[in-house]
Amino acid sequence: MVENRRTWKVAVESGAMLYNEEDDIKARKLLRKRESRNKRGLRGDGKVRMIKDLKKKFRLNMLGLIETKRPVVTKFDVISLWGYDSVGWAYVEADGALGGLLLMWDENAFKMNNCYKGERWLCVEGIISKNNFNCALFLVYGAHTREEKLVVLEELSYTAGLCQVPCCFMGDFNEIINVEERKGTTSLTARIDRVLVSLEWVEEFPEIRLRGGPRGLLDHCPMIVEESRLRDGPRPFRSLDSWFTHKGFLRMVREEWRGLGEVQFTGKLKALTVPLGRWYRDNFGNMVNKIMKFEEEIKKINDMVSSGVYDGIVEARRKALVTCCEKWYVRKEVHWK
Repeated sequence: MVENRRTWKVAVESGAMLYNEEDDIKARKLLRKRESRNKRGLRGDGKVRMIKDLKKKFRLNMLGLIETKRPVVTKFDVISLWGYDSVGWAYVEADGALGGLLLMWDENAFKMNNCYKGERWLCVEGIISKNNFNCALFLVYGAHTREEKLVVLEELSYTAGLCQVPCCFMGDFNEIINVEERKGTTSLTARIDRVLVSLEWVEEFPEIRLRGGPRGLLDHCPMIVEESRLRDGPRPFRSLDSWFTHKGFLRMVREEWRGLGEVQFTGKLKALTVPLGRWYRDNFGNMVNKIMKFEEEIKKINDMVSSGVYDGIVEARRKALVTCCEKWYVRKEVHWK
């Protein structure tokens, strides 16, 4: 009893306080809610991996991200996303945990001359190297109130007039064209992401087209602008570092190499792609298929929400799928290193 009193006295003097089991549960729920909120924006290895896959799949020369939730973006952050250091970039810092813009580009494909910034938009003016096309690209994160929207539009109009070159506007404008584009009150149920280009842009790139990418773990649906349709050509040979740490890989290569006999060196390399592809599918292909299945299920739920089917069960299922998909992206990231 004396020891208990002493312990209690020390606890009180140290500022400790007691709370019952119900308070403990509430505190844990609040902590989980905060952790969940922190995963939004440019956070999480799975989301970073997906952005890198998106850039690679669609061969992007420029990539814009909105709602980064980052007050500061460093060169290390940019190189981690882009994959190599030949990258130009500009950003608008987030206001606490709100907003944030990041625009990145291949410095061999685009040369920036000027950069302009607002609280909710970012503009880079420069030249597309392929055809010496002078242009300005705007990344926009739309305001919510009518008054704020008018201010943003006036700033965009003024900056476009200042540049005096063909313009491309892309991002979340938080506007709908007709009522059918907003079937609810959540970001899942509204079409608010847009890409707008001037007439000169279309004249310069007559095959230009806009397509949507897989949303997956992202907070917004990717909008991909292509100057022409991607045409599949010869694919360069690539190997992954993780292959060489996999049990049985080098033994398989030696056996296949010896089995090719007196074939010339370049011929052996070409012939080796077949067993390498088969080995990759057997050992790593299931991982890719799992991610694709999760993304397909997430897309089905997004389609359901767009059709007006939305409740707590649907939202819980989507969150569970996103969590599982993110885990597999993290595993994929480890295998690619």
